[in-house]
Amino acid sequence: MHACARARQKSKTYWCVFDIAGKEDQRKELQEESEAPGFWENPQHAQKVMRGLSQLSESIESWQKIQVRLDDALELAALSDDALIDELSAETEAIEGEIEQREFRAMFSGEFDRGDAILAIHAGAGGTDSQDWAEMLQRMYLRWMEKHDYETEVIDLTPGEEAGIKSVTITVGGRYAYGYLRAEKGVHRLVRLSPFDANNRRHTSFAMVEVLPQVDGDFEIEINTNDLRIDVFKSAGAGGQNVQKNATAVRITHLPTGIVATCQNERSQTQNRELAMKVLKARLLEIKERERAEKIEELRGEYTKAEWGSQIRSYVLHPYKMVKDHRTDHEVGNAEGVLDGDLDSFIEAYLRANLGGENSS
Repeated sequence: MHACARARQKSKTYWCVFDIAGKEDQRKELQEESEAPGFWENPQHAQKVMRGLSQLSESIESWQKIQVRLDDALELAALSDDALIDELSAETEAIEGEIEQREFRAMFSGEFDRGDAILAIHAGAGGTDSQDWAEMLQRMYLRWMEKHDYETEVIDLTPGEEAGIKSVTITVGGRYAYGYLRAEKGVHRLVRLSPFDANNRRHTSFAMVEVLPQVDGDFEIEINTNDLRIDVFKSAGAGGQNVQKNATAVRITHLPTGIVATCQNERSQTQNRELAMKVLKARLLEIKERERAEKIEELRGEYTKAEWGSQIRSYVLHPYKMVKDHRTDHEVGNAEGVLDGDLDSFIEAYLRANLGGENSS
């Protein structure tokens, strides 16, 4: 009974903190707007309203379901039936876990946190070792995405000369994909005995992880077609050999910024061009957002430029085994588990440290 009461009190507290009543008012306003004549005359605005309506409905209805489950559990507890103790305990624990999960997701207050992501990995200096490290990171993230049921697609991959990869770009589809993965953005450092060193010496390798939000129609990035150079070429496989007879891979260069976006996964040149443009828009949006943030930080006197050498996390496999995040000091000794996709504790530590004060369900 005590656990049920505690869970119900938590639910009541969060019902107020997340302003469910206010969300119900917002949903009503959006519903009325969506039913107004001429609503679909502006498709982009209409889609934004419908997306907001869907998100509000999901948030409200999920809390209502929790409330129903709590009421049912309290009714069972009132029966004082010893045969129901185990069932009641399991249900109460599940409800508390659901409430805590919703509390955690309330940290995703960024404009793009609920949406899809683009993750890119770039091998740093260090030749084959760094390229092998980039491929290890690719495997780590794909394992993590698989565990969380995200839809993934490798849209561009450049193999290394001897082993590993020089770079890879992956689209990640699913709720909160960008909100979670933004915690991984930065330089990742590996320390190990190199399998490519005949003398079996210890090497340090670096790779850059880039995380971008997938840009939808609400965030139009103005791109002058005269500023683009579009190259078409044959897709390359391992060792650099061409794997398609027709030139379907697309490389788009944004001349004013030098940003390059490539896609060579699809068989259709049109599809590759669309995906490459999506990546280009995401990178241009990131520049725009970063410039805005830097301007605010400069005005506050807090701006410090992030350089390539400032790694966010170290993965040490020799002389001991440990993975440590330098932003939060969170560390674990099971390095193999982390490299096998067990990243949740690092992501949660980062989000709690950086977003804990920005509640928005």
